[in-house]
Amino acid sequence: MNLNATMIGQGIAFAILIWFSVKFIWPELTNAIEERQKKIAEGLSAADKSQQSLVEAKAQATGIIKEARDKAANIVEQANRRSNEMVDEAKNTARAEGQRLISDAQQEVSLEKGRLRDQLRAEVGTLAIAGAARVLGREIDAKAHADLIEQLAVEIERG
Repeated sequence: MNLNATMIGQGIAFAILIWFSVKFIWPELTNAIEERQKKIAEGLSAADKSQQSLVEAKAQATGIIKEARDKAANIVEQANRRSNEMVDEAKNTARAEGQRLISDAQQEVSLEKGRLRDQLRAEVGTLAIAGAARVLGREIDAKAHADLIEQLAVEIERG
């Protein structure tokens, strides 16, 4: 065998192998590589979109939490304000009721004082007349008795 013929045969076989690879195998490989690159690019794009969505969701969640905290603070503030108003209303109602009770008691005391004064006048008048009757030794008539009681009551009131 001749070394040159072997080399030429190997060169031809190598050329056929290269041609066959370029014609049938290479396009399949490049298509598979390009498809894989597209899938990787889509995956990276989806990851970027997901990352962006995550950032937006976190911002939205933070906003919702802040809004909820603000609402809770508002509700607490309104509850505190309402409770203070209720306490003030209760105080005012209690004051008004206390004033009314004091006024009623003063009125009742005044009425009772007048009744007792009238009763005392009558008793003092009766005692005075009884004493005068004993001193005089005779009984005074009823009309004179009433006139004396009235006159005595007026004097007691002045004095």
